[in-house]
Amino acid sequence: MKRSVWAGLCMGLAFLLQVNWLAAETTIPAPPSGNLRYSITVTEFKNEAGWHGRWSVGDGMQTSMTNLLHESGWFIVLGDGEMRKAAMAEQDFAASGRTAQGKKTAKIGRMTPAQLLVRGSITHVQDDTGSGGGGISFQGFNIGGSAGKAEMNVTIYLVDSETGQVRASTDVVGVSGKKGFTVGYHGSALGGLGGQMGGQKKDNVGKALEDAVGQAVMFLIQQLEGIPWEGSVLMVKGGKVIINRGSREGVAEGREFQVGAVDELVDPDTGEVLDSEMTQVGTIKVTKTKEKISYCAPVSGGDAIQKGMSVFTMDR
Repeated sequence: MKRSVWAGLCMGLAFLLQVNWLAAETTIPAPPSGNLRYSITVTEFKNEAGWHGRWSVGDGMQTSMTNLLHESGWFIVLGDGEMRKAAMAEQDFAASGRTAQGKKTAKIGRMTPAQLLVRGSITHVQDDTGSGGGGISFQGFNIGGSAGKAEMNVTIYLVDSETGQVRASTDVVGVSGKKGFTVGYHGSALGGLGGQMGGQKKDNVGKALEDAVGQAVMFLIQQLEGIPWEGSVLMVKGGKVIINRGSREGVAEGREFQVGAVDELVDPDTGEVLDSEMTQVGTIKVTKTKEKISYCAPVSGGDAIQKGMSVFTMDR
């Protein structure tokens, strides 16, 4: 009798260990020191799956991805499409002359442009919440078990805002039952869209969405290595070179950049920029940073550096 009880407990322990392994957290790595950031915004996620519940899967995907991108520390995250429309409406209202005017009044022409756009489609949602079952039953006790599961298929696109071209795309499959994604940058976790979308209530589809969002953000981070990082020279004066990138973009004191003139190769038939040729004229080193600009000292080619030239780096 004792032997059978012990065997049952061992079976139960093995099952629980398996469940814990399946529910293990995945950590999104913190950005490395000196990581240079790009501005990004999450646009519309279309619900092409035909799934309808107490909350919108498209809005949920957009909201939670914006949140996780910000928490990751890898990007300069701008408000989503609805937030930016609201900001523009406020600027238009202020410009109409119907509001009090002051230093803090919303002004037209100062919104941060997005270098990268994220959009996508939810192509399939499978919700087996009502199925239940699973687990181990031993001498009247139930160990483990399941309240059902859900799966969500999402197609993600990363778009270059300058050209409108798709830089990368992927399909992810989010599955409920995983513990979630921990963010290394802030030491927090995605852990609960319930706080952001009251109607979602942490149901199985919501958990599958969390998993899909985490996978999508990991994919976007992986694409950064292949995206050129650039800035421009704002001013050259008194032996100083001021560039239009600062601490917001991850620029730090001591960082060196190449400076050069860019010649664009334009298609005479369509006006499309086909390629660009960079001619390096010098190197600069950052001596002081502010939020949106940095002060630099020439390391080489100082006499050739001029306002409007491009600032770039060979390594991120």
